[in-house]
Amino acid sequence: MGRAVKPAGLITVEHVVAAARKVHSMSQAEKIALADEVFKAQPNLLASCLAQPRLGVAMESVEFLLNLLFVCFEAMKRSGRQWTVISEDEQERQLARMVGAVKFSEDFSDSALANAARTQYFVDHPEQPLFAFVVGECRTWLRDVARRRAESESDKYVMMAAINMVNCIAAGAHPAPRG
Repeated sequence: MGRAVKPAGLITVEHVVAAARKVHSMSQAEKIALADEVFKAQPNLLASCLAQPRLGVAMESVEFLLNLLFVCFEAMKRSGRQWTVISEDEQERQLARMVGAVKFSEDFSDSALANAARTQYFVDHPEQPLFAFVVGECRTWLRDVARRRAESESDKYVMMAAINMVNCIAAGAHPAPRG
């Protein structure tokens, strides 16, 4: 029996690329204005970034996370869809699912099976272009942190918040087109 075809995500590679270019070219004032826009449309996603210092996350890492949020938000806007507000409950639900998926892959004694489980998680992600962008940016950020020998126990919180952000956006499950 063949594998079921999953619906394509709402955010395309083109949306992500255009959003990343726009955010990376923004001035600090433009990013502050965008933060205000995010606050109005997705206050809980913004709060999940701004709460990071309570977990011991350095402000430089919070800025990294905010830039990811800004790219995600711009990509969401470019999708042409009206997105529902992502609730705290949805954030908690998605975090629990992500932790469960990680634990599942770690439970395999065979590293090939563990890698296959992680690959499947990526392949089946509903918003692959956005997920790939965030994972790629996180890898680059982690390499930079390691190069500077600035690793911190709190880096895991940044990674979890970044992946959870994309998972929450994906769980926003096919909102209606803007009208």
